[in-house]
Amino acid sequence: MRLRLTPRDTSFFDLLAASAQHLVTGSTLLAELLGADRPTRKELAKRLSDTEHLADDATHTIMRRLNQTFVTPFDRDDIYALASALDDCMDYMEEAADLIVLYKVEELPARVSEQVQVLQRASELTADAMPRLRSMSDLAEYWVEVNRLENQADKLHRKLLAELFDDVSDPILLMKLKEIVEVLEEAADAFEKVANTVETIALKES
Repeated sequence: MRLRLTPRDTSFFDLLAASAQHLVTGSTLLAELLGADRPTRKELAKRLSDTEHLADDATHTIMRRLNQTFVTPFDRDDIYALASALDDCMDYMEEAADLIVLYKVEELPARVSEQVQVLQRASELTADAMPRLRSMSDLAEYWVEVNRLENQADKLHRKLLAELFDDVSDPILLMKLKEIVEVLEEAADAFEKVANTVETIALKES
């Protein structure tokens, strides 16, 4: 056991866990939005935007704490990278919801729901993993599963694009749907970045 002469600020674990919980809320609202009518979509998008603001506040709290803390529980650059990656996940989900509302898309392709299901599962796994950073235990299954989910998301993304170009004749609608699909793919990539950052931290601390 390494001897520490100065205490570590362990509040970072709670802050990161709270940030990840916002992702669960966000992905749930995004899933609800897909099947809602237009007025309900606006309401759900507003709630998701509010959740994104809470996630931003959590990220800013972590950044302020980093600047005020001398001894961190693990490398401060890794804490910064992890907090930023969590924030990116929420930003992309909120952007996708906003685009669906702004573009007034009446019906989304069925595979979009599958994309969001991947994000829901990734958010649940991430929220479950963050508290385990405290002990650095049982994290390997998390990053392996999130990487598997991201591979699944990649395949969905490619199939969706192919179907859009085959099935959508209106070029304006095609552009709108393609942008939504691309942003959801970026969200899946962001969750993988979180998992990869956690893997890096765990390997450094082992």
